[in-house]
Amino acid sequence: METRTTCMGRAALLAAALLVPASRAAAQVADSAKAAGYGKAAADTNPVRTFGGFVDTYYAWDFDRPHFFDRAYTTQPARHAEANVNLAYIETKWTGPRYRGRLALQWGTSVQANYAGEPKIGGISGPNVSQFLQEASVGYQLAPTVWLDAGIFFAHVGYESWISRDNLAYTRSFVADFSPYYEAGAKLTWAASSKLTATFALVNGWQDISVYNTPPAGGVRFDFSPDSSITLTYDNFIGNATPDSVPVHLRFYHDVIAQYNPKGRWQFAAVYSIGSQSRSTPTDGTASWWGFTTFAKYHATSTLSFVGRVERYSDPSEVIIVTGLPFPFQTNGASLGVDVNFRAPVLWRTEFRGFNSKYPVWPLHSLGHYGQNDSYLVSSLALTF
Repeated sequence: METRTTCMGRAALLAAALLVPASRAAAQVADSAKAAGYGKAAADTNPVRTFGGFVDTYYAWDFDRPHFFDRAYTTQPARHAEANVNLAYIETKWTGPRYRGRLALQWGTSVQANYAGEPKIGGISGPNVSQFLQEASVGYQLAPTVWLDAGIFFAHVGYESWISRDNLAYTRSFVADFSPYYEAGAKLTWAASSKLTATFALVNGWQDISVYNTPPAGGVRFDFSPDSSITLTYDNFIGNATPDSVPVHLRFYHDVIAQYNPKGRWQFAAVYSIGSQSRSTPTDGTASWWGFTTFAKYHATSTLSFVGRVERYSDPSEVIIVTGLPFPFQTNGASLGVDVNFRAPVLWRTEFRGFNSKYPVWPLHSLGHYGQNDSYLVSSLALTF
């Protein structure tokens, strides 16, 4: 993941409607649950198989006009002045009395950007294979309220989804782009009550399918919904962020997420993330980074909605975002978006987003020159089938 953030930062359900869901218990965990058909086991002994897909096309104009057309510090939209596919995937799901599974194959510029830092040690595995597997997971119901899932699945941390259709805003915030999208390993999901769900994950590493160190990583997630309008979430990650050949750099990461979906036209969400990582020796101390994002979305009609976002990301020690410059990444951002649901299952989303950084870290059109500000306009037309 660190390599990926150095250079870039980082098909769907057969539902007929394409409105962004009115409530998301949380980003990647909600993805896994929805995509794999997680819920009560089928009542009969015959498995249910479904097929679907998603295509998200886009055109983005970056007003800094980066020289090589790659947009910095993001996985989406990844290209400037280019019509392309952000994410396309096809999927099949299986649901039986006590088992479930999902296989989804994917392609797109966000996929290429997000998997660029996938480790490659040895002659097997690595990004050449893993980037095309959005999810390949198998689940078994150990008890009425406990599921065990294993394979490649959406990450247990975070609020925003890997799939743009399911997010309040079209593009992912910094705190989402610079935390894991996916994981490989196993996880237990326990529906402790109608209000509380707990997830316990044991994974290869910080967004790693291929491993580069031997100790596994892990984390937990708790989603609490005191009523139908509020969801509160805490999740974390702990693991070694360096290869076995160098001293351990232990990484701790935490998310606190609040969602409020009152009855009516509004949706609100806020995310605060903080991480720390030990340095090479005890005397070097600990490096840290943090970020937050807030959303407000207004559904003006059944087909038209508006969304605003404010965010901040600060990585003064360059743990996650290595700029390659004398300056670290410390940036404020904001965006405004308009979503139009023509007719299900087609969604048209347009977003303007701007950034202001403490230091000149944004590539300009003139090669080797950098500025403190950046902004872009992106428009996307997506289809769920």
